[in-house]
Amino acid sequence: MDYLTMSECIQISCAVCRIALYTCFRALCCKGPPPPRPEYDVVCIGLTGAGKSSLLSQLCSESGDNIVPTTGFSIKAVPFQNAILNVKELGGAQNIRKYWSRYYQGSQGVIFVLDSASSEDELETSRNELHSALQHPQLCTLPFLILGNHQDKPAARSLQEIKKYFELEPLARGKRWILLPSSLDDTEAVRDSFTMFIQLLEEKDLDPIQM
Repeated sequence: MDYLTMSECIQISCAVCRIALYTCFRALCCKGPPPPRPEYDVVCIGLTGAGKSSLLSQLCSESGDNIVPTTGFSIKAVPFQNAILNVKELGGAQNIRKYWSRYYQGSQGVIFVLDSASSEDELETSRNELHSALQHPQLCTLPFLILGNHQDKPAARSLQEIKKYFELEPLARGKRWILLPSSLDDTEAVRDSFTMFIQLLEEKDLDPIQM
């Protein structure tokens, strides 16, 4: 009797193990296709020379050779692990900036790239353009990623200097924005910045924050 009871226990244990192994096999080998990543349509603006095209090409793992300033607009699908950004990059020359607002419709977020090592005159122009974007009716409620680019240059201004000069605290109060450093020699930092921007896009219905 004891032998039979032991045999039954062994059989039950083996059955349980087979069920567990089958479950693990199904979980590992029989998964369906992963759910589609959400896509966001965003507009990328900034003066000529700020580095918009170079940063986007870097994120798409494209060659940085022979990049020329965007003269009208270009669109790139920039893939990330949890989302795809359809980025509409607008040229930053003076004769193009006055047409920026024609391309704002349908945007879900804004990327503004500024050259943190630019001249005082260019920095002032960049400041005015950012102020206009932050107050534009089609953009004022959207999340903003503001990149202080070219941080690898000796003349680059710190984020605190940029925040103070651009008057971001009073102007962007109540909006969703982040100001972060960027440079072409630190791809991971640039990716991290865009990942944080995606979080803002995902959380657009929550309370305003800034960093």
